[in-house]
Amino acid sequence: MSELFEGKTAIVTGASRGIGSGIATKLAEHGASVVVNYRSSDRRAADVVDGIEETGGTAVAVQADVSEYADVEAMVEATVDRFGSLDILVNNAGMTKIDPAAEIDIEDWRRVIDVDLTGVFIGCQVAGRRMQDQADGGAIVNIASMMGEMGYHMRAPYCAAKAGVINLTRTLAVEWAADDIAVNALAPGFIKTDITDQTQESAGYTDDDIRRRTPMARFGTVEEMANCVSFLARGDTYVTGEVLRADGGWTSDAWRYHEGRA
Repeated sequence: MSELFEGKTAIVTGASRGIGSGIATKLAEHGASVVVNYRSSDRRAADVVDGIEETGGTAVAVQADVSEYADVEAMVEATVDRFGSLDILVNNAGMTKIDPAAEIDIEDWRRVIDVDLTGVFIGCQVAGRRMQDQADGGAIVNIASMMGEMGYHMRAPYCAAKAGVINLTRTLAVEWAADDIAVNALAPGFIKTDITDQTQESAGYTDDDIRRRTPMARFGTVEEMANCVSFLARGDTYVTGEVLRADGGWTSDAWRYHEGRA
């Protein structure tokens, strides 16, 4: 374990699986006390907490629906009551709906926006106020997506929400710079998780499709995303209002499809 975040407390939303669990584990490895947020699966969240504690870290699971203001307020209060402060927030919780734009149900649209954009704003506002009151700075990392900077078929609400997250991040960075609160975003590309495996069939792509389309010729890993967040969460880098793309070169590539790659 390192001491990078020794004495700091972090909340990671949507941390019971996938990228969120990797981020929570990594921050704990670096010495942070971590709140593992979950919405519905207390078993998975408990497993993440157990894994952190088995390696000498400190963590607790807290249930909250990030799209519900009262839930987020209660989570932040529980965090401060337990650990004394809130220093890092990682807004990771999210969802998607894979449907053609002409056919998507409006309630599905609203749910994606509620979780992926409004939920990020709620987390930022509640945590930002707490950090301002503490008067000791802080770091907020919003998990956006490369799809927030490009169009992608059958992902209209997700792309719209993640684009909103990117510009929300920039706006809050400007507003809160005087409070020494760094606000940045991570924009992952295709990352290999159990969630990715579940959505590939409905989204209509294969592992080989991603390898051929990505200049680095592979999926990203949860470990790599956690390393990126650890950098952005440091708060001592003179970096705020930035979007760190971690997509293997996808959005930089004009060639698009690399024939012959396995």
